[in-house]
Amino acid sequence: MALRPTLDFLLYDWLDAPSLQQRERFADHSRETFDAVLDTCERIAREKYAPFNRTVDTQEPQFDGEKVVLPQATHDAHKAFVESGMLSAAQDYDIGGMQLPYTLQAAANSFFAMASVSIGSNMLTSGNANLLMVHGTEMQKDVFARNEFSGRWAGTMCLSEPQAGSSLSDVATRAVPDGPDFQSDPLGPRYRLTGNKMWISSGDHELTENIVHIVLAKIPDENGKLIPGTRGISLFIVPKKMVDSKGQLTGERNDVALAGLNHKLGWRGTTNTLLNFGEGKYQPQGKGGAIGYLVGQPGKGLHCMFHMMNEARIGVGLAATMLGMAGYQASLEYAKNRPQGRPVGPGGKDAAKAQIRIIEHADVRRMLLAQKSYCEGALALELYCARLVDEQRTGTAQAADEARLLLEVLTPIAKSWPSEWCLEANSLAIQVHGGYGYTRDFPVEQYWRDNRLNMIHEGTHGIQGMDLLGRKVLMEEGRGLQLLAARIKATRERAAQVPELAQHAQALGQALQQVTSATQAAWATGQPTDALANAVPYMQAFGHTVLAWIWLDVALAALRADATKSVASTAGQLGAARYFYHYELPKIGAWLNVVESRDLTCASLPEDAF
Repeated sequence: MALRPTLDFLLYDWLDAPSLQQRERFADHSRETFDAVLDTCERIAREKYAPFNRTVDTQEPQFDGEKVVLPQATHDAHKAFVESGMLSAAQDYDIGGMQLPYTLQAAANSFFAMASVSIGSNMLTSGNANLLMVHGTEMQKDVFARNEFSGRWAGTMCLSEPQAGSSLSDVATRAVPDGPDFQSDPLGPRYRLTGNKMWISSGDHELTENIVHIVLAKIPDENGKLIPGTRGISLFIVPKKMVDSKGQLTGERNDVALAGLNHKLGWRGTTNTLLNFGEGKYQPQGKGGAIGYLVGQPGKGLHCMFHMMNEARIGVGLAATMLGMAGYQASLEYAKNRPQGRPVGPGGKDAAKAQIRIIEHADVRRMLLAQKSYCEGALALELYCARLVDEQRTGTAQAADEARLLLEVLTPIAKSWPSEWCLEANSLAIQVHGGYGYTRDFPVEQYWRDNRLNMIHEGTHGIQGMDLLGRKVLMEEGRGLQLLAARIKATRERAAQVPELAQHAQALGQALQQVTSATQAAWATGQPTDALANAVPYMQAFGHTVLAWIWLDVALAALRADATKSVASTAGQLGAARYFYHYELPKIGAWLNVVESRDLTCASLPEDAF
């Protein structure tokens, strides 16, 4: 994998990750420990993940009537990942963590996502445990989160339902108090859940001895009716197997049953399930209904769950990025070695001359450079967001507050932009391969299939667009957007003093002005139906502007580090930035035109006209 030089540059030359060592939480670390973590994860990914990416695609999970069967390679990879300590890498020492910066954890996880995203890197397990560390009781942290961080148990996120999909206000799973003493259970207020959950990744498997489901359900009112909307939604811990207050299995199954496996276009190595809660197949403590322990306060389930959802969205963005990167590396290698065609001279092509490699054709270079600009730019964005997480956790009060707001604004972009444009990179990788790319003899078709999921799960593209334009740019009177604009301005001012980048700085300023103007125009009538009709084009333009800023900042770092870097590497970064400014940033005009004019072509077309 030719990923390491890019990671090293972004971590050390651009984000200055070693400066985090000056903070008390990370004082035990050094560049050497950071490198050792990256070396270990790169080796595990190379030995346990990459060789089996095709295996887990062709040997899909199977349910034998009692358990879900996965290839041995998945068990081996999971074991190696757990033993690396990466599940709890950013956690405190006293719960078995390494107190690494989240920036390093995200960078290290990129190796696994690139080697085989389908085998997975336990994103939901760590997200589940992190949620409990914030919102759970001390007992819930000790019993559930610690066992997830150790890799002994796995975790899921159970939101969607067959009839509701992404519409969480329509959740119908019920949770009722389990008897008059339901408040006295040491693991938390005990409820009985009934309902169905759909699209649950890793919802059933034998990789760990237990699975901890985090489940959204509604507590009925005093009349036994579910409260409409999201107000009644609460959050519950529902273990697959019952446990005691010491974290030991009791030998009893909870009333959670696998109803079926979903057979997917890609990402086939990870089980995706339909789960039935409380169907009566199992009878924990003598009666039906899945036992769940309340997390946080009743009716505050979505508030708690968003902690996990936002973390998962950045994880999805990183997965999409690395699938794009895998395709880019594969198509680059192919283009360097595939002879085809001849150069065009003044008199046309000379058939007597030897064939040239396809990387020498201008259009192939265009496709490669597009992939490079999408994927390396997206990786920089994801690591920047990870750096904001560290700032939120360990910075000064002002720095932490600013990081929080910037993350709110950038999270929809960190999820959606790579899931769209790194998917496009995968499509270009197939195109570079030509007909061979459309066969299963080469890996690029699988990368595309795996990546196609990322525009859908953890909030679809449309949901991310509405979240960005409908909430994030407006929250706290637009302060998050103002903070982002200030950081963009600071980069522009530095770049304006550099002859190679001055033109880019000017273009970025114009793009930011267009986005700001379109934001105001979209909400000019104050009507959400007007503003949000073109939320996705808005998000595309916003994302392209953010990526243009990221590339300009990266280009500045490349020029600063020029004395210690190879000429080819610097030329590649500057070339990718130039490509993005010449070929990609100009696209925002068309997107913002429909936003600014509040064009209702799509929203107003009568149904029968379709």
